Amino acid sequence: MRSTKWTSPAVKGWILAAALGGAMFAGHAAQAQTVTAVMQSGLRVMDPITTTAFMSRDHGYMIYDTLLGMDEHFQVRPQMADWQVSDDALVYTFTLRDGLQWHDGQPVTANDCIASIKRWASVDATGQVLMTMVAGIEALDDRRFEVRLEEPTTLLLEGLAKLSSRPAFMMPERIADTPASTQITEYIGSGPFKFVTAEFQPGAKAVYEKNPDYVPRDEPSSWTAGGKVVKVDRVEWLAMPDQMTAINALQSGDVDFIQQVPFDLLPLLERQEGTEVEVLDQLGAWSYFRFNHLYPPFDDARLRQAAMYAVSQQDVLDSLVGNPDYYRTCAAVFGCGNPNENDYGAEMVIPANLDRARALLEEAHYDGTPVVLLQPTDLAMLAPQPVVIASALRAAGFNVDMRPMDWQSVVMQQSNQNPPAQGGWNLFSTFSILATSGDPFGNTTIAANGREAWAGWPDVPEIEALRLDYARSTDAAERKQITAEIQRLAIDQGVVAPLGQFQIPAAYSDRLSDVPHAPVTIFWGMGKSEE
Repeated sequence: MRSTKWTSPAVKGWILAAALGGAMFAGHAAQAQTVTAVMQSGLRVMDPITTTAFMSRDHGYMIYDTLLGMDEHFQVRPQMADWQVSDDALVYTFTLRDGLQWHDGQPVTANDCIASIKRWASVDATGQVLMTMVAGIEALDDRRFEVRLEEPTTLLLEGLAKLSSRPAFMMPERIADTPASTQITEYIGSGPFKFVTAEFQPGAKAVYEKNPDYVPRDEPSSWTAGGKVVKVDRVEWLAMPDQMTAINALQSGDVDFIQQVPFDLLPLLERQEGTEVEVLDQLGAWSYFRFNHLYPPFDDARLRQAAMYAVSQQDVLDSLVGNPDYYRTCAAVFGCGNPNENDYGAEMVIPANLDRARALLEEAHYDGTPVVLLQPTDLAMLAPQPVVIASALRAAGFNVDMRPMDWQSVVMQQSNQNPPAQGGWNLFSTFSILATSGDPFGNTTIAANGREAWAGWPDVPEIEALRLDYARSTDAAERKQITAEIQRLAIDQGVVAPLGQFQIPAAYSDRLSDVPHAPVTIFWGMGKSEE
């Protein structure tokens, strides 16, 4: 039975504000079957290749498609294309399936895909290594292209099927020719939804309409593989920085779905009639913090280690989650429960050891250089970490300058390589999904190729050599040995500082059906009943 709770004035006011500027579309929206979703934050960065932010990735899955998909058994599956492999495993021939066209009506071609792969590979941690093993990519005709490898590797298929972050989304050639250092300004994909540019309100609202020309695959949907069957007319994403407002809106029926429910507000929904609360990604996520290796104080490995010794995972998880049913401490940079789990460095990253942290500050002659710590204030799953980190660093003796801002501003700030005194930063925290963190390529935090790496720009050539060894190996035991050595280097060099693992509950109206269970938030397959 559906809840009949009244709509609070706060909810009414917020929904009215969100609707301003889009009144001309109200008639269309009212007639359409619409799923209204409160997402973790507002969408501002529209190019899913220039950023690893989850909101941009989720936006990408709405309007773009990928050549290959990943199913719930971690198997690579055909999506836009099938493939054949030569006997020597050096030539892969990809054939686009029938019925693929861009949202502007033009057919998807092999040249579109080649340009998209090259743009993705120029900035992605997997793609960068992959391209060192590629001899060439060439179109055979409009629907076929081949990739010639210098040596056999599983990285080609794994890279094109990767879930997150920065999946290899396909775009029209004219758009994919944009350098990856420049954000695209036209959002044309071939995916199951179309982006409604006229209704976009940056940071507040994004609207997607069903793509009537999309031809799903015949196979059952599984994660990002199989048939992407859209059962509703529209999906509207809303950002509600006030979490209580989002809860009230779900209870009153003004929204249908909350992507992430703050743990302290779960009791308000767990027994709410007409509302379902569940963890859609059973593997969960891991939290961590990241140093800027380019500038003081964290250009010194001893000071990175001091910061890692200072912070208690338990304190972070208690602040973030509170309920131990949803979290666990973990030192593994590839995730506890994953095949490459390793506990090296647990004594540094799990308990706090302020005495050791202070000793390292003294050894490194720390001079009080401020630590510019980015603090997102509008994302419940990220707001507590910097507060706990700042307190721990100050207790150890660091001078901390915490900079509050919304999460999308943090996302844009992350790529700033200027000195902290000139708009840069020293430290930020975030989280990643465990489904894509179990190897040195899906795990964005591990790449350590200096200024070409992800935000923080660690330069550890030994890790890069090991990643290449991993790409060349097909032996599970050898790969586990390689990742154990990467774990040692990643902790000792402060490439990433794990903060533990947790599961994130979602909540949705019982009017929704077949809500997908996956490591990424997807809206195909989801149905909605009438009032």
